[in-house]
Amino acid sequence: MLLRRAVPSRRVVALTSGWVKGAHQWLAGGSEPHPEKATSHIPVSSQHTRPQALNSITPIKDSEHFMVSAFIDHRLDGVIRVISIISRNHLQPLYCVYCSTEQVCKTVYTDVQIHSDHFSFPYGASDVICKGKHMQDATHVLITTDKIDSANLKMEYLPIKNKVVQETFKFNFTVCISNLFGDYNNVLQFAQSMEMYKLLGVQHVVIYKTSCGPDLEKLLKHYETEGMLEIVPWPIDQFLNPSSGWNIKIHKGDIHYYGQLVTLNECIYRHMYQSKYVLLNDIDEIIMPYKHASLPSLMEDLQSAQPNIGVFLIENHIFPKTQFEESGKFKRAEWNNIPGVNIMEHIYREPDRKNIYNPTKMIVNPRKVQQTSVHSSLKNTGGSFLVPFNVCRIVHVRVPLQGHLTKEQLFVDKRVWDFEQELIQNVDQTLKRSGLL
Repeated sequence: MLLRRAVPSRRVVALTSGWVKGAHQWLAGGSEPHPEKATSHIPVSSQHTRPQALNSITPIKDSEHFMVSAFIDHRLDGVIRVISIISRNHLQPLYCVYCSTEQVCKTVYTDVQIHSDHFSFPYGASDVICKGKHMQDATHVLITTDKIDSANLKMEYLPIKNKVVQETFKFNFTVCISNLFGDYNNVLQFAQSMEMYKLLGVQHVVIYKTSCGPDLEKLLKHYETEGMLEIVPWPIDQFLNPSSGWNIKIHKGDIHYYGQLVTLNECIYRHMYQSKYVLLNDIDEIIMPYKHASLPSLMEDLQSAQPNIGVFLIENHIFPKTQFEESGKFKRAEWNNIPGVNIMEHIYREPDRKNIYNPTKMIVNPRKVQQTSVHSSLKNTGGSFLVPFNVCRIVHVRVPLQGHLTKEQLFVDKRVWDFEQELIQNVDQTLKRSGLL
């Protein structure tokens, strides 16, 4: 558990601009510094070297808060948006120092926007918004509690990303896997999901990793070497006591589900100009088109029918891992010693529950999303569209939600089998190359 200082709750100060040199006098009640006299030449470059493995979480000095990453938001007149983790019970004025390649730094007040979904945990996913002049020239940014003084600037800065708007993208589809933690070692289902996504048209998968089991570690290294997988170190447990669930009454802790909401938002901004679409779902969930052969053809039809929509909601459907298909044709001896679930053995789908809404995951145009939660977007332009169940749904092989149902009360859903030949061959090759088979 993080040791907390007793910081009185204070209203976040409205955003106002200032300049580094002389700003301490102004903020203390003096006159506003003159812009031309308030430029501070600070050797910024020497202060920006940071270990790559720790780049994902940076404590904000003299506060309970953390910076994660920084982006220019061109949709909001080029402000700097810093994805952050904010202690909701210890609000205080925060300042933004942004620096250019000419080693000129300026400071502004910030607008702290704590996301509305925090599931009552003390820490919440947040955006710290910095508005000021010439932000398009900035290369690095720092969030601080100080009434800025050049002597206090020897702290860790974040590089500013998304500086240039792109209209062509490196990837068509990127899957964002929000969190990997504990000793999770479900190797077989992970490999099957990754290979299925390749067949469906995904080029890129991102995982925010705190920890995992030893066998899965080998598989991750294979996919990372292959180039499909990007692993973002996520050492949240070094800074906070993360919850392993969403219900604070059951799963105690400082922040919801290892900071899942923070990583989902970070992933959207990270791929704002890298990927045409971003899929927000868990590793044991496959967003599966049922009327199209692939995700590109699915999205081409959906987007042409709903040209302004930026968030496509996909219903989640449970395939209980306790119910096995009876022929046993996919119970392969080659996979006997591979830890994890074999999704090809689980073709029985739970029916909808009466008066209970199926949770959704999303395919989003990241350029139309400002804030997201797990099952829906919090702020977007263009609105959301619930994709019909028979067009696309999530194949989610996991423990049952309706464990009392018999096999006869479940629906047979063999969609995964449509890919069986290529899927089995590709999974075998991957397990061999990973040294697991």
